[in-house]
Amino acid sequence: MGRLKNKVILVTGGARGMGAAHARLLVAEGARVVITDILHIEGEALAAKLGESTVYVPQDVTQPKEWAEAVASAERRFGALHGLVNNAGIANMAPIEQFPLDQWNKTLAVNLTGVFLGMQAALPAIRRAGGGSVVNISSVEGLRGSAGLHAYVASKFGVRGITKSAALEAAASGVRINSIHPGFIATPMTESFESSLFPVPLGRAAEPQEVSQAVLFLLSDESSYLTGSEIVIDGGLTIGVPRKCLAPENTF
Repeated sequence: MGRLKNKVILVTGGARGMGAAHARLLVAEGARVVITDILHIEGEALAAKLGESTVYVPQDVTQPKEWAEAVASAERRFGALHGLVNNAGIANMAPIEQFPLDQWNKTLAVNLTGVFLGMQAALPAIRRAGGGSVVNISSVEGLRGSAGLHAYVASKFGVRGITKSAALEAAASGVRINSIHPGFIATPMTESFESSLFPVPLGRAAEPQEVSQAVLFLLSDESSYLTGSEIVIDGGLTIGVPRKCLAPENTF
């Protein structure tokens, strides 16, 4: 316990799903956590449950002014900001020829521009605190294509790329920036997905807290020599097709 003692972390999209799991684990490991979201009732309830080490701040990650307020809230309430988890994200699906432009724009605004704005707002504060860590939540869809998820795929490839370019700039000032690439995770965002579409070699969806363990590692001093790196948490989804999915004549 206490792997993040005295560290202040901001988690976007923290009201439920993976973000809430991250917040719970970070608090359990000694961090003080600023949860932000547009789901105000859920966010306030989670912050109240987690106690004095947590505060909820309403935030639309596509708005620069709200980013400035979220970072300022962390410094006012807890005195510093040592880490950022860019977790907020949305997904929608349609054939590319029918993909609505407004949904394309909204997905990139939340998933990619939100990450960009978050690093812009948080990096000066993290430097003021003497250095720290940024964790950008990408996806396995930032490593491959997926039919119908065009905006999501584009945004998550973008998160993967900007993580590396930002890591190059931030390294000299003691800030590490890495990306995490979850696969099929059991969250409200994926509950409508058909699990048979995801041939996971380990045979199941991941629980959100399994991703949170990697977030904890990247925020802690244990990952002090990692920057610009990718951690894939997908049960083997991207390494190949599991044997049980092969036709009998193709097995060996």
